[in-house]
Amino acid sequence: MHNTIVTSQWLKDNFNNPNLIILDASQDSNKAGLVSDVTSIQIKNARPINLKAFSNSNSRFPNTFPSIQQFETECQKLGINNSSIIVVYDNLGIYTSPRVWWMFKTMGHQHIAVLDGGLPDWANNGFETETITKKDYKTGAFKATLNPEMIKDFKFIKDNTITQNSLLIDARSSGRFKGLAPEPRKELKSGHIPNSINIPFEDVLDNGKLKSKNELNSIFKSLKTENRPLVFSCGSGITACIVLLASEKILNNKTSVYDGSWTEWATLEPQ
Repeated sequence: MHNTIVTSQWLKDNFNNPNLIILDASQDSNKAGLVSDVTSIQIKNARPINLKAFSNSNSRFPNTFPSIQQFETECQKLGINNSSIIVVYDNLGIYTSPRVWWMFKTMGHQHIAVLDGGLPDWANNGFETETITKKDYKTGAFKATLNPEMIKDFKFIKDNTITQNSLLIDARSSGRFKGLAPEPRKELKSGHIPNSINIPFEDVLDNGKLKSKNELNSIFKSLKTENRPLVFSCGSGITACIVLLASEKILNNKTSVYDGSWTEWATLEPQ
């Protein structure tokens, strides 16, 4: 699988592939306050992936990237192997699924794609769903190979505000980026990291799907001549992955995510 994103029709056509694993990345709540119209059902045979189980519980910041051992253990619980072909979706169209896609890519698994339009698109096509029920899976044997270049920490970002060797792209709303709208985490100021630019994640989506290639070309037009690596940030590392996913349809730059994102930056750099 070389696609970063697949359609509901593609998933239906490949549904009986014995290596296929469908992951449901829908979460109970989100800081954006988004609510799904499709609840209590999942794509048939989907396996729920809890982002909290794939986050470092020892970190003071939310949604922090897990250790290799933790990632492998949670993947094995879900029955995932290195030969698995993974399609990940969520019930908001595209919201949390790109974070899961990026984590697997960062852990060396290339055979993964995001379902464009997610569960709403699948259900609207009349394809098979089922009631969400807890299941156990045959233990997988997944082994990770971390690519540390795909994840950036506070020190890298702070140094980069001076060197500007990479371009930092912030996926939060324009209001939060400009410091005009409050952060959903009330203890944090709004504003942005010096020398970053703003591409709100909503701008690359249309009704829960990625915008067309022509529309994305317009959004990323100013970056066509940008040769620096791109680092994506947001509030806590979730929606950054949406804009990163969109960029990979248009650009060829090296990409990474600032894992701590604004939550970490605003905490450690309060001035």
